[in-house]
Amino acid sequence: MKLTNSNDFNDILNLITTYKQKAYKEVNKALIELYFSIGRYLFDKVNKEKWGKSVIENLEKYLKEKEPNIKGFTARNLWRMKQFYETYKDNQKLTTVLTEISWSNNLLIMSSTKTDEEREFYILMTNKERYTYRELQRQIRTSLYERTMLANKNFSDNVKKLPQDTTNRFRDSYVLEFLDLPKIYKEKDLQKSLISSLKDFILEAGKGFAFIGREYKVQVGKSDFYIDLLFYHRHLRCLVAFELKTTSFKPEYLGQLEFYLEALDQDVKTVDENPSIGVLLCREKDDEVVKYALNRSISPTIISEYETKLIPKKILREKLNELYSLLEQKDTDE
Repeated sequence: MKLTNSNDFNDILNLITTYKQKAYKEVNKALIELYFSIGRYLFDKVNKEKWGKSVIENLEKYLKEKEPNIKGFTARNLWRMKQFYETYKDNQKLTTVLTEISWSNNLLIMSSTKTDEEREFYILMTNKERYTYRELQRQIRTSLYERTMLANKNFSDNVKKLPQDTTNRFRDSYVLEFLDLPKIYKEKDLQKSLISSLKDFILEAGKGFAFIGREYKVQVGKSDFYIDLLFYHRHLRCLVAFELKTTSFKPEYLGQLEFYLEALDQDVKTVDENPSIGVLLCREKDDEVVKYALNRSISPTIISEYETKLIPKKILREKLNELYSLLEQKDTDE
């Protein structure tokens, strides 16, 4: 009897998994299209024939009587389908992407956001990062949209000139509420806690990050230097160095990180990879000091701060609105 290679069995398993995922995507796409179509129908009836609460409740009873095995067509969900259509009917850019994410994620985004821009951001991110419901819930709860938009607007020219597109890849502030830190802690404690919660940190940083090492050694001349945390970003195709500071940002911190990036690009980066990026993660930062420091910076670096508890969404929205106002004023002046 010929011995069977276990790889043959694994090939069959991979085929099953692939086609199960394909089937799920097709079913989900059809379901979202159905809900959108029902929403369109109800929208027209409400506006043209003044369908109201009692009609929709009768519709629920009718559907249960005619198709007792189908689920999800309660009066509440039927109103949600109408709202779903109403929300996206004029946005052709998103109608295709809507079918790529689950109904529960669509409902979460629709009920938790206020602007078209915010909804678009979470829909595209959910599709790209394949967020589960709980992951998406956390990203919305921690104001990922506001934090990412602030980072995009505050990128230095050196980051904007990179061959890789860094849009929506970094945060102005990182929310690390999952860390178990003492009241008084040092950089080593922060580093150790991040490593022990690496899965949560990568979700916060972005799923494209792959961890390479802690205290990553680079040798320049006869001296050894150690980068706090080194990652590789699969989509940006570059090394990303995180330097941790438990104090407010100081301009001298930037020189250290720029030195590390130069060492990575010269001695670690491969020829087919993009230039390395540095993230200086500080306890606090003064945006005016950061702006002055980055004006003279020669490397693609991002200055961010971190919080160990949730940042009130109102504060972030006000900060984002202030930034938009400043940029508009700058454009007017020019």
